[in-house]
Parts: sequence; structure tokens; C-alpha cells
Amino acid sequence: MDEISSTPALSTQAAGVFGTLQLHYQALLDKSTPHTGTRWGVTGGLLFVFMLRIVFAQGWFIICYALGIYLLNLFLAFLTPKIDPEMAEEIDEAEAASESGPGLLPVKNDDEFRPFIRRLPEFKFWLSASKGLIVALVCSFFPFLDIPVYWPILLFYWIFLFIITMRRQIEHMIKYRYVPLGNFGKQRYNRS
Repeated sequence: MDEISSTPALSTQAAGVFGTLQLHYQALLDKSTPHTGTRWGVTGGLLFVFMLRIVFAQGWFIICYALGIYLLNLFLAFLTPKIDPEMAEEIDEAEAASESGPGLLPVKNDDEFRPFIRRLPEFKFWLSASKGLIVALVCSFFPFLDIPVYWPILLFYWIFLFIITMRRQIEHMIKYRYVPLGNFGKQRYNRS
């Protein structure tokens, strides 16, 4: 009888410890939010340590390739607008056709300001990249994950994917006139 009665207390204790750890983790994330440069510096250091591990161990190239594809996917989501301009144009045209009846004037202006909202915000990009790096670093300590592969083929294929996807992304940026990186290309006004 004692074993049965102690089991719920043990699971309640574990849930309490897990909840406390989760609160500390969230508090740490909240404190790190305004320190963008420091966060990315730590992630860059983690990437450097991972690359050193791969180069000196001469293995785990599949894990490195998978991490590269994952980081490329995150970067593309970071560069992409939340609402695709191509789809937004079609939706606007459909709404204008249904709303404009005889005698109604169009109210949309093509030059109106629309802020750039990312599909993947910077903080989530950083958090996902850091988690991916930690998982890849941990995976590089397990010998059964070191699958023999000719690494130059993986490197060539990753570079090929990078060039193709970035070319398509840049063409999309030029077509719809948006610059997702910083303040480049934004019009500046003089303060009076």
C-alpha cells in the first residue's frame, strides 16, 4: 500500500521540478532577448566549436550536412515575408472585385506603407539555430551516427542548394521590392 500511495507524490514532485526548470529556462530566454549581438556571438562560437569538432574528428559529415540544410531552411524563413506578396495581390484583386460595385471608387493605394513582417522572427531564428547546433554537437559524440560518406559530394550539393535557393529568394525580393536585412535600401529623411 505504501508503494501505491508514494507514486502520486513522486510524479507530483517531478512535475514541480520540471515546472521550476521550465520557469528558469523561460526567464533566461527573456533576459537574453534584448542582447542580440551577444546571443548571436554565443551561437557563432557554438558553430565554431562544432566545426572544429568535425574537422579534427574527420567524421559526422552527414550530421554537418543535415545541420547546414536546417540552418539554410531557417535563414530562408527569416528572409521571407510572413504574407507572400504574390498571394496578397491575388487576395486584394478578389476583394476589390467583390467590393467594388457600380459607381464605387477604388480605395487601395499601391504606394501605401506596409511594414516587412518576417515569417520567422529573429529571436525564433536564433533560438532554433542554437538548439539545432546543440543537437548536432551532441550527436557528434555518438560513433554510430558517424556514417562513412564522401564529404566533397555533400559540400558541393549544399553549395548548389544554397546558390539555387538564394538566387530564387533574391529574384523574389527584387520582384516585390523588399529588403529584409536591416536598413539597406530604405529611404532616409532628414530631421528638421
